[in-house]
Amino acid sequence: MLVGMSHFFHINIFTLARTLGYTGLFVVIFLESGVVFGFFLPGASLLFAAGIIASQGSLNMWVLVPLLGLAAILGDNAGYWFGAKTGPAIFRYENSFWFNKKNIDRAENFYKKYGPQTIILARFVPMVRTFVPILAGVGKMKYRTFFSYNVIGGILWAIGVTFAGYFLGTEFPGIDRYLPLIVLIIILLTSLPLLRGLHIFKSSKE
Repeated sequence: MLVGMSHFFHINIFTLARTLGYTGLFVVIFLESGVVFGFFLPGASLLFAAGIIASQGSLNMWVLVPLLGLAAILGDNAGYWFGAKTGPAIFRYENSFWFNKKNIDRAENFYKKYGPQTIILARFVPMVRTFVPILAGVGKMKYRTFFSYNVIGGILWAIGVTFAGYFLGTEFPGIDRYLPLIVLIIILLTSLPLLRGLHIFKSSKE
């Protein structure tokens, strides 16, 4: 698992981030934030790696930060409107490489427990963050409410994780060697409230 966080299809995540550049990073974060087939992309790892690369001077942090924040916000918006347009039909899709009903079910449980707050919290949970905005659209959450939580979540996740990479890259040269462990810690810490809430939710149904 740890190895997988530092490589994507056997490509080193830092090499990938440098190769993608600003445009490629924008596209990946946009897709992973709310487009159905983007769930498998390494969003958090790329954000952190991009921050470290910026600390080394290869990317401009002041271009990177607003760009990735905008990508996260727009990606969630795309997911919301996709869900709003497809409605309940999305639950009838057949399983495929791009679509797995278990991901929708997992996101739906989170959404039922936390409501609008899920838009923020799920940002830090791989795969779940891709499907939660879609479910918000399916559930016809008021767009103004969704957008408010979407902006907050986009800033905390995209900008926060990128700045974390930048800060650690500046203060601790060579921190890139520990990227898999750091990303795992971020995922675990930010998932704890959601996992606890999901456990309570499931217990109340039994």
